[in-house]
Amino acid sequence: MTSNALSITPKQNKETALFAVPVLKRIQQESIEEYNEMQQAFNLMGWGGIPDTLKIEIHEDVKYLVEELKGRFSSCDPFVQRRRNSIHYWVSCYQDGICTLEAAIKALKVKAL
Repeated sequence: MTSNALSITPKQNKETALFAVPVLKRIQQESIEEYNEMQQAFNLMGWGGIPDTLKIEIHEDVKYLVEELKGRFSSCDPFVQRRRNSIHYWVSCYQDGICTLEAAIKALKVKAL
């Protein structure tokens, strides 16, 4: 028995390819800009040297902190403040050698609903 999967795979035409190239370049450029902005934010907070695995865990939090500092919105929510305090605490504990990287990541991991 042979598979017909290859025979039914749609072929990419030139128009689709030409459309995709500028979109992919734009996505790549925006990703580079966001990465550089996030690295700058981590460096300004004194967190430039923490491992990427920890940065990934708190990326969204730092991203929205930067957005708030830019004046795009303001959060007075006590849960947001509590999360920020938790991030500062665990990153400081990791940097000071009080806890392991795994412990900090586990403490900061956002649990799915």
